[in-house]
Amino acid sequence: MKKIFIISLFAALICNAVYAKNSPARYHLLMDRNWKFFLGDDKAASGIGFNDNSWRLLDLPHDWSIEGEFKKDEPTGGGGGYLPTGIGWYRKQFSLPSSIKGKQVSIQFDGVYMNSEVWINGHYLGKRPNGYISFVYDLTPFLVKGKNIIAVKVDNSAQPNSRWYSGSGIYRHVWLNITNPVHIAQWGTYITTPEVSAASATVSVKTKIENSGGDINNATLTSTVVDENGKEVATGDIPVSLAAKASGELAQQITVTSPALWSVDEPHLYTLHSVIRSGKKILDEYQSTFGIRSLEYSSVDGFKLNGKRIKMNGVCLHHDGGCVGAAVPLKIWVERLKLLKAMGCNAIRTSHNPVAPEVLDLYDKMGFLVMDEAFDVWESKKVVNDYHLYFDEWWQRDVTDQLHRDRNHPSVVLWSAGNEIPDQTNDKGVELMKSLLAVYHAEDPTRPVTTANDDIAADNGSTKLEFMNAEDIVGYNYVDRWHERRELFYGIDHYDHPNWKMIGTEDDAVRNAAEYSLGMDINKVRANYLGGMIRAEQLWKFVAVHDYVIGDFMWTGIDYLGEARWPGKGSSSGEIDMTNRPKDGYYFYQSQWTTKPVLHLLPSWNWPGREGLIIPVLAYTNCDTVELFVNGKSYGVKVQEFPRQGNSGGWNKYAKPYVNITTADLHLSWDVAYQPGTLKAVGRKNGKEVIIEEIHTAGKPAALRLTTDNSRVSADGNDVALVYVDVVDDQGNVVPDATNQLNFDVKGNGKLIGVDNGNQRDDASFKLNTRKAFNGHAYAVMQADRKPGHITLTVSADGLKSASVSIATQTSEQTTMAFEDIR
Repeated sequence: MKKIFIISLFAALICNAVYAKNSPARYHLLMDRNWKFFLGDDKAASGIGFNDNSWRLLDLPHDWSIEGEFKKDEPTGGGGGYLPTGIGWYRKQFSLPSSIKGKQVSIQFDGVYMNSEVWINGHYLGKRPNGYISFVYDLTPFLVKGKNIIAVKVDNSAQPNSRWYSGSGIYRHVWLNITNPVHIAQWGTYITTPEVSAASATVSVKTKIENSGGDINNATLTSTVVDENGKEVATGDIPVSLAAKASGELAQQITVTSPALWSVDEPHLYTLHSVIRSGKKILDEYQSTFGIRSLEYSSVDGFKLNGKRIKMNGVCLHHDGGCVGAAVPLKIWVERLKLLKAMGCNAIRTSHNPVAPEVLDLYDKMGFLVMDEAFDVWESKKVVNDYHLYFDEWWQRDVTDQLHRDRNHPSVVLWSAGNEIPDQTNDKGVELMKSLLAVYHAEDPTRPVTTANDDIAADNGSTKLEFMNAEDIVGYNYVDRWHERRELFYGIDHYDHPNWKMIGTEDDAVRNAAEYSLGMDINKVRANYLGGMIRAEQLWKFVAVHDYVIGDFMWTGIDYLGEARWPGKGSSSGEIDMTNRPKDGYYFYQSQWTTKPVLHLLPSWNWPGREGLIIPVLAYTNCDTVELFVNGKSYGVKVQEFPRQGNSGGWNKYAKPYVNITTADLHLSWDVAYQPGTLKAVGRKNGKEVIIEEIHTAGKPAALRLTTDNSRVSADGNDVALVYVDVVDDQGNVVPDATNQLNFDVKGNGKLIGVDNGNQRDDASFKLNTRKAFNGHAYAVMQADRKPGHITLTVSADGLKSASVSIATQTSEQTTMAFEDIR
């Protein structure tokens, strides 16, 4: 049942990005196949007669940086993960069928990093510096009968330009949009739900219509709301009249009775089917997904969704997919988000840029609250070649395009205009903030705006205060660094500014406590490793018991590339590593954010040569009590304390806080003299045994074990299968210190597109077919081709029993329509 769900969800997500049934009135066609690529610069490559026969043939999305080698002296430095960048060119030849004569044709790029320039048949269309924003060019005036050539130059050569791994190239999807002269504009519907109750909801629709032809009169726009079962639940008509070469916006109010509300637990979605008719002729059809829900923010009660208070249990996420770089197949995000959902995470911050449209679709479908962020910098730089060079000229257009693209997503509940903006500390920054807010409020008055403010800027006195007063919601990065009395967290500012609405935009997550060194003294273990873990626990406790805190976004949910120091290539700050393996801290949040029984022991129980050494054994749990056994001997029962729910009441700035940093930790601990064997923990609730966790001392590596996320994938050239590799002993226990060299061999209808092991200090290329195990694990990503059949992966290592897994590649009943499909 689980595998069937994954397949159907993935297929539905792909189809939802386009129109399941393309009509002659409109096509939204995938333009990813058969591009020519050249790494280097050739100024003649924009010309229609240029010979690109020697160029590499590939499909998009494509990230050329991830194909390179990690080198300490790369200009990207640690910010870019020590991977190469440069200049690259893409070209695609296509011929339009005669059936589209008289149509409007545009090309849509979902993301190109960075400084992209585009030509059609030698005609220059424009430049877009921002590497994360989606953009569209009109091709209509320049198209010819027969062969047409799109050329794209991508210039990511000025380095460093990012504090994290950006990737290089056309790393998101490309689409061809074909419409009649009278059509709904790009991202042309704006859907809000201003009145929501269990009995009924008002759906407010604004539709922008463009007319590139002659006068149009006596046409009609019909807007129909369709539920998840395909049933029409409400509709409304409005006349359309537009002069030649004009555009206009139409407003409608539609009532839906007994609406199914969108929430994090039940993310119900509706579709608005917009049809423009002139008599019996359909001029355009357009579909927009939305959700019916209400948002409320308060300086007292925090955040309410559909009238119910909810805490944002959030994580920050960067956009890369680990070993596949920035060109991330959707399946990888499906699996990652399922893990985060199981952790109890209900909120995502898009750090620090707009994400791919299909990822927002996932957030809608899976029930995540999203802080949709725009920039890492404004006018003041963080690295020498970053977006500050383009901000003044481009920020308003970039923000407007982001808002128009994303504002129908019910998951988006909050906009972030920037992250740790240096301009916060000067008068110009205050004016910039007000200018940004004016655009946000004009384009979408339904959601508040914040920025992620850092503690350094907090020392800037009145200027910083004016900046924070201007925000709809005050965002805090690393709130425990803001005041001398760090244990008060948000308390001092709440006392001084009781009308501020507050949210933790970025805070330290619980780190992997199992990484402490085997030889360390127990007191050093507590001081150096467990202390930071406890700090994060206390922050969560404060957030849990104070309703006025909207929530917190932990840094980070998943490890990512970049922001590293050699020999590291990425950050290990996540609760999940880049191979989708949960770390110990993952289970802390699961124990606090979910209600199902959770019991997790750490560290591992393989400490050869350390017999008799005192080891702190920790447990994360939401059980009332846990009893620990070592080889059958009880080490006692520990009682777990939980945060008190509900508001703390009036806050006295000088009173001792409810949360004391030195007491009431949210984990259990036993000091145990190490002896090989079995750790066993028994969790009880209300005196009843509800969960048992065991850790066994593993023997020597004996074999390999493969597991996969699915037994079948779509034969569409894009879908992937994820395969997890464990090095196990002869009893099937994972060997936690295994580092065997693994060899990956793929045969059949697909290819290997990345291997990894989660070790951020392993500088081997992701594109090799070999990898060392790390902590007994490794990971492979296989991508299907377009022929039904099977992909078979065999993993081997010297001295170990090899293992194989076979994945079926099947033609999907519902697929994205590609440009090639209309021939």
